[in-house]
Amino acid sequence: MLPSILSFLLSSFFLFNTKNLVAVALTSPQDISALKAFKASVKPSSIQPWSCLASWDFTTDPCAFPRRTHFICGITCSPDSTRVTQLTLDPAGYSGQLTPLISLLTSLTILDLVDNNFYGPIPSSISSLINLQTLTLSSNSFSGAVPNSITNLKSLESLDFSHNYLSGYLPKTMNSMSSLRRLDLSYNKLTGPLPKLPYNLLELALKANSLSGSLSKSSFDGLARIEVVELSENLFTGTLEPWFFLLPALQQVDLANNSLTRVEISKPSNASSDLVAVDLGFNKIEGNAPLHFADYPLLASLSLRYNRLRGTIPLEYSRKRSLRRLFLDGNFLIGKPPPAFFAADTSVSGSLGDNCLQACPGSFQLCMPSQKPSSVCKQAYGGKPRF
Repeated sequence: MLPSILSFLLSSFFLFNTKNLVAVALTSPQDISALKAFKASVKPSSIQPWSCLASWDFTTDPCAFPRRTHFICGITCSPDSTRVTQLTLDPAGYSGQLTPLISLLTSLTILDLVDNNFYGPIPSSISSLINLQTLTLSSNSFSGAVPNSITNLKSLESLDFSHNYLSGYLPKTMNSMSSLRRLDLSYNKLTGPLPKLPYNLLELALKANSLSGSLSKSSFDGLARIEVVELSENLFTGTLEPWFFLLPALQQVDLANNSLTRVEISKPSNASSDLVAVDLGFNKIEGNAPLHFADYPLLASLSLRYNRLRGTIPLEYSRKRSLRRLFLDGNFLIGKPPPAFFAADTSVSGSLGDNCLQACPGSFQLCMPSQKPSSVCKQAYGGKPRF
């Protein structure tokens, strides 16, 4: 009898305490300190009554359930309700600086402050968030350099600092970020050359900065999984060498609006390549239209518009069944365009206009805009184009 009574009392004790867990402080004190500092660094005038931060009332425990009136959004906690694992703010126009005490949230896996008005430097102490997998600070007003310490985030898989005012060089040791799959630093004020990139990268986006120098093979060395390279609107110069288009998993390339002067392309090995789209428009590329683009079996979109290309349009372009979009306008191409482009069953759209072509039918959209004046073409070819 005595053991039964004892068992009942013990079970009642645990049941009572389980039901009353909401009244017990669960969240780690260091996480509470970090959340308090985070909210305190945001201007009160930018915290709207309906926003997530407005519900952060520290008279209650942040991770305690049910969260019906306090901490209704903005954070996610661990299953045992002791640590904050995600800080994902709503885009409510919060304005303020990112407190260095964010580093206390050491169990954080996601930090997302997208579409707000945070400003000032990104604190170097962010490198203490060793469990971070996703870091998104895009569409804010952060300034200063990308902290070198960020390369200590070995678990980070996605990094997005796009649409800010970051400046200076990229960290030299970015290649040490072995888990990084997606990197987007587009629309900033970054300068200097590309460093050696993380070897597991799938997507690289650095559009609309002031990055310069040539595209070095050493920067892309070992990138066997890279699929998307978006480097348009920078200051890259020199020759795009054959190794680039032979990156084994490459699918999409955008290098438009740079100052590249030459493109060298080899045939893909075993006629095998996943390359689908290439944009090299608005550079300073000279020479003939690269013939070997026609050897990439899946290529569907090719833009070489507004460069300094000469010679004729490769006949192989018109025989390529996968090609759907072709932009060669704004060059100095001569001769007659391949007649297959104007066949009834053609599926190619784009433009061959603003060149020095002969007999490009004005009734076809592909020939718009009209060709250059003959005087411009003669000058480009030193007196007379060789039709």
